[in-house]
This record gives sequence, structure tokens and C-alpha cells, in this order.
Amino acid sequence: MNDPTPAPPPRTAPAPDEAAGAGPAGEGAAPDPEWRGVEPALLPLRRLVLLAWLLPLAVAAAVALALTVGGAWALCALVPLAVAAWGWGALARNWRSWRYAERADDLLISRGVLWRETTVVPYGRMQLVEVTSGPLERRYGLATLQLHTAAATTDASLPGLAPAEAERLRDRLTKLGESRSAGL
Repeated sequence: MNDPTPAPPPRTAPAPDEAAGAGPAGEGAAPDPEWRGVEPALLPLRRLVLLAWLLPLAVAAAVALALTVGGAWALCALVPLAVAAWGWGALARNWRSWRYAERADDLLISRGVLWRETTVVPYGRMQLVEVTSGPLERRYGLATLQLHTAAATTDASLPGLAPAEAERLRDRLTKLGESRSAGL
């Protein structure tokens, strides 16, 4: 029986991206990086911030509307509560989207639910790596890794890391950045 798909032409020379030893897909290509997610404590922290903003807004709107235009208008204060309910689920989806992977020459940071964004930060381009932790982050046992490069568009941050992991990454990235940029 005839197969409708033509056979691929025989390969005689490696493609330009394979010349460096990557090989064609499936034949010695670099394995997919090991992706790691952020800490689960980031989700309740962000939900707390959401409620800290929207609940007082709903109460203030309800009181102001009830006192000025009547009790029926106070139902408009349900809008911030509806936004809080929607945000509760949206934050869970956003939390699941954050992940990072360390590769031989760069760090990958991926995030986003509707619009996926992957930032690639080459180790040799990093100028500053810092770990920050505000009062709420410390309360939840979290830290944020901030990466600064010469190009502002490749600056990246990675929230929701355990402080020990953030410090390990900071030390590793600093060491790799110094060794990769020595030739520049």
C-alpha cells in the first residue's frame, strides 16, 4: 500500500544548530531542563494581599453608599467581593504557572496563564543578583530572587522561593556569572 507522506531526504551535513554538537532532535539533543515550581506558601500570601485590598474596599463602599444614596445601592459593594472571588481562583492558576529551570548557560523563568512568558537570563550577562524578603514574605517563609542585567528587558524576578533556595541560587548564579563574564 502507498504511504501518502513522502520520506524525508537523506541527511548529509548537520544543520547549523547541530554543528555545535546538539544533534537533531531525538539524537543526542540536550535534554529538557528540569523545571521547578515556586513554594506553595506564595499562594496564601497573594490571597491575603488580595483580601486585604478588596474587603476594606467593599466595606467602605457599602457604608458610603448606604449612608449617602440608600440601602439598595449598598449592594454595589458586592462588586469588589465578586472581584475577590474571581481573583481567588486566578491567583491559583497564576501560582501554578511560575516555574524556573537552571541550564548550563542560562536560567529560564516561565510564568503566565493566558500569555505565557519565558525569560532567558544568560549567566554571563548578569550584573547583580539579589535576594529580597519583605515582612509578609518573611512571615510566610519566602524570598524573591531579583536578577539584573545590562539590558533592562532581561531583568527578571522569581518570587516565592524558600530563603535557603533563593540564597543557593544567588550564590550559584553569581559564581556562574563571574566565570562566564571573565572573557568579556
